[in-house]
Amino acid sequence: MKKIATVVGARPQFVKAAVVSRELRRRGGVTEILVHTGQHYDDAMSEVFFRELELEKPQYNLGIGSLGHGAMTGRQLEALERVFVDECPDIVLVYGDTNSTLAGALAAVKLHIPVAHVEAGLRSFNRRMPEEINRVVVDHVSTTLFAPTEAAVTNLRREGISDSAIHRTGDVMYDVARYFGQRAATESRILKMVGATPGQYVLATIHRQENVDDPSTLQSIMEGFGRCGMRVVLPMHPRTRKQIAEAGTAVPDNLTIIDPVGYIDMSRLEQCAALIATDSGGVQKEAYFAQVPCVTLREETEWVELVELGWNCVVPPRSAEAIAAAIRERVGSRGVSASPYGDGHAAGAVVGRLLGPG
Repeated sequence: MKKIATVVGARPQFVKAAVVSRELRRRGGVTEILVHTGQHYDDAMSEVFFRELELEKPQYNLGIGSLGHGAMTGRQLEALERVFVDECPDIVLVYGDTNSTLAGALAAVKLHIPVAHVEAGLRSFNRRMPEEINRVVVDHVSTTLFAPTEAAVTNLRREGISDSAIHRTGDVMYDVARYFGQRAATESRILKMVGATPGQYVLATIHRQENVDDPSTLQSIMEGFGRCGMRVVLPMHPRTRKQIAEAGTAVPDNLTIIDPVGYIDMSRLEQCAALIATDSGGVQKEAYFAQVPCVTLREETEWVELVELGWNCVVPPRSAEAIAAAIRERVGSRGVSASPYGDGHAAGAVVGRLLGPG
């Protein structure tokens, strides 16, 4: 029986792993060892996703979070190596571009264990982003690279990675959106809880280091929300809350701050928003799955196809007025209908490649 060690640590990875793990259970003939590094650790950022997304309780929870990049990655690497030595997996499966992704890949490859990377080939071409470094390194030590889009395949080929290692599967997040989207529409009560009317608010998420650790950038974002002319609902990441408090950032009156929410409630907020403003990679796609226009508050995006299709626009978050203007202009807009992320069966394609036809 094949043994797969799956490494997760942050919200987007719980979402992606949910559908792949479910497919592994459906197929049978495989043992999955789920390892949670602890990068996201409180209930709102971690446990709720395991409950809602039917993700089994991890066999290992390493409890390594709230550290700088070097300390976090180093401690995760050390702890994961011990797990892999004890468990002797045939494959280590990693997701996305976090420190947990990097630590899992490095620990495995140094032990000569094949690495499979879900969401391979994404590039922002901004080496100042920690996530970009993680993506590049993980892709170049992986044995099997599951690319969600044709652009991702092109990036990998451009970097000299063999075609035999690259597999375009579609995006597992689309699988999740299809599977859980209807549940969100029927089960979530989040709109009533926050007093939000469908189509009458902007949903915002802000958490990236370059946005929240720079007081002037964070202030520009807050002021931009304040000038957009609509109510803004912001599920606030703990990192953002801490920085607002420490910097004394002014919070505009039209901003409704709520605690982080689980996948079901977040999906409902996305489905009913007039527009989504975010610096998250995953939320950009979730906006598209919900057919809601998006403004990305960054210098660039790895999801270039959404910009090309007109569903997303990138606005560097340096000017409050530019942020507000982009939100006002994009509300009510629609892009081109297309299927850049596959047919909603990416998890089956990933598992089929890992285990063979079944």
